[in-house]
Amino acid sequence: VQLVESGGGLVQPGGSLRLSCRASGFTFSAYAMSWHRQVPGKERELVAYISSAGVNTDYADSVKGRFTISRDNAKNTVFLQMNSLKPEDTAVYYCKRHGVVYWGRGTQVTVSS
Repeated sequence: VQLVESGGGLVQPGGSLRLSCRASGFTFSAYAMSWHRQVPGKERELVAYISSAGVNTDYADSVKGRFTISRDNAKNTVFLQMNSLKPEDTAVYYCKRHGVVYWGRGTQVTVSS
């Protein structure tokens, strides 16, 4: 099982980024996926969740209305569209497979002017 995140970077407040997590080594369409984030000294927190078929989604209150999770089961990829970014969104963002849990290595998102 491999989960490889990409799309992080430095963006100004109010800007947008789109994160991708490419999965391999398992039947992607059979598993729910989620995005989490972590800053140094704090617990890793759930940002967004999507069910295996993409029908059900859920978001942390702090990102509702700004972030959108989606997936393309044909491409084994889950996405996180992040709009109206704030400095407090700065973190390392991780992709997670549910069931028997696997994590990606993360991608850094920095929101700063």
